[in-house]
Amino acid sequence: MPVTDRALELALTAAQAAADKKAHDISVIDVADQIYITDAFVIASASNERQVIAIVDAIEEALINLPEKAKPVRREGQNQGRWVLLDYVDIVVHVQHSEEREFYALDRLWKDCPIIPFVDRDMVDATAGTEAP
Repeated sequence: MPVTDRALELALTAAQAAADKKAHDISVIDVADQIYITDAFVIASASNERQVIAIVDAIEEALINLPEKAKPVRREGQNQGRWVLLDYVDIVVHVQHSEEREFYALDRLWKDCPIIPFVDRDMVDATAGTEAP
């Protein structure tokens, strides 16, 4: 069973919020067929602990401001700022320091799952302005 529409909305909103705070290596992975506890993972990297926290704050704000508000049912790792997990039931967001991302390699662990395409809207806007008429 593929990811639900609600999970897709949450995941793409979270991914964009992370991109807006300059997260890098953002991945959205459809895990609905592999585990029953959630539909998608959003994984994003940051270069330092302060940026991890800023990205987490931006994601929480973006999801609470959706027409159908979303609050995490669980949050882990906030104090250390190295790997923060936000559990929204439909999605689980992992914001990791780059070193943790490389070490734990969640992308490799879930490599057999489909990737949900995500393109940062700022990248779309930037390329739209460079196209020839």
